[in-house]
Amino acid sequence: MDQEKAYFISDLHLGAQWIADNRAHELAIAEWIRSLAGKASALYILGDAIDYWYEYRTVVPRGFVRFFAAIASLTDAGTPVYWLKGNHDIWIFDYLPREIGVKVIDGPLHTRILGHTFYLEHGDLSGEPRPSYRRMQRIFRNPTAQRLFAAIHPRWTVGFAHRWSSHSRRNGKEASDRLSDNDQLITFAKNYLAMHPDTEYFVFGHRHVVVDNDIAPGCRLVILGEGFRLMTYGVFDGNSFEIHKIKQH
Repeated sequence: MDQEKAYFISDLHLGAQWIADNRAHELAIAEWIRSLAGKASALYILGDAIDYWYEYRTVVPRGFVRFFAAIASLTDAGTPVYWLKGNHDIWIFDYLPREIGVKVIDGPLHTRILGHTFYLEHGDLSGEPRPSYRRMQRIFRNPTAQRLFAAIHPRWTVGFAHRWSSHSRRNGKEASDRLSDNDQLITFAKNYLAMHPDTEYFVFGHRHVVVDNDIAPGCRLVILGEGFRLMTYGVFDGNSFEIHKIKQH
């Protein structure tokens, strides 16, 4: 039955300056989310849904109305939506959980889905070996640094964040759709599996490629791709995990 399927998506990067038509992109994502009504047991968003998001105490950032409305239509109907923070939407606090009903997870989620054990995470914490990156993430998560950042007027912080994102994308290395045995994610998953042998699926985003690796008997590692060019997402029906594409008009 359709309602016995869980859906997974990551790296939509809504609002990114390097997406040619942000309105069409948001509409396509919102339409796909609305299509899950009545057939999804849950939706898991594995980070970087928005290219930049910072919640202020009394001010709502501009945009993403159709995306948020589509999610709210699911949660209002009783379908749980889990949003695992990525490195671009790290500054979700209490507004989105309160207003649209998402369950926000800061870090990994080890959980049971349709009778099977999953480890879910954006992928930057487990799969990023650079010490400089880890230091930056600690700063971004530091409450004092967050308060100082919030004190700067958005006319400077928003533009700075989008320029950073564009620069990072231009200078990023092309990720491979095949993971080597010494890849950081493979190493992490095998070490984690040794301590949690019941884990059957590791699901990540972040790298913008589709990967499906068997890492041990009865255990798979999946990278979901992304939702701005490939337009891919994952579906689990209790027996198999498959990667599908969002149909675009």
